[in-house]
Amino acid sequence: MRMLTCGADALLVEVATLDQVEWLYGRLCQDRPRGVVEVVPAARTVLVGLDRRRTDPARLRGEIASLLDSPAPPGTSGPPAAATRASAPAPSVTVPVRYDGPDLAEVATLAGMTPAEVIQRHLRSPHRVAFCGFAPGFAYITGLDPALRLPRRATPRTRVPPGSVAIADEFTGVYPRSSPGGWHLIGRTDLVVFDLDRDPAALLTPGSAVSFVEADPARARR
Repeated sequence: MRMLTCGADALLVEVATLDQVEWLYGRLCQDRPRGVVEVVPAARTVLVGLDRRRTDPARLRGEIASLLDSPAPPGTSGPPAAATRASAPAPSVTVPVRYDGPDLAEVATLAGMTPAEVIQRHLRSPHRVAFCGFAPGFAYITGLDPALRLPRRATPRTRVPPGSVAIADEFTGVYPRSSPGGWHLIGRTDLVVFDLDRDPAALLTPGSAVSFVEADPARARR
């Protein structure tokens, strides 16, 4: 673990694993130290914004270090991640998906399955938003079945349609707007995951539980 000063009003906490990020994010949301005004998780870091009128970086460093020491965070010698992950605010979001993506058949071939098996494995996994990035409203959703974890496409697309449901590495993502992208497109949703006229604008936020459901279960399967 390493803590770095990030500008005048934030600390950047670097950790070794995504489990540790989720653990620290949960603890800071649940037991927020005095003066912390914002907590932003990423793949291997947690950005902690602070109000210098209420605390100072040195004091906050000590408090975060104490959190990391007790109990031991996941990935160290302490209890397993499931036992130590703190409870962050966790709304539940249901995402209806039409599993007709242009890469579904290729994903099935690479995984040694039929398309129907890919769909069922994706549906039955418990999913959760770990962090957001890449584009406003784009959530990195963990919980992908290990058998479906594939590297990103060798050649990214120049345009991925909004609402595309895609997988890469250990994540599922829902593209909030048209953009380039290198993930495998397995389906699409009509759910609007980012809308500036909505409060909050992002539907999928860190800590959210995500349930993917099939929008058209009567669709013909191969």
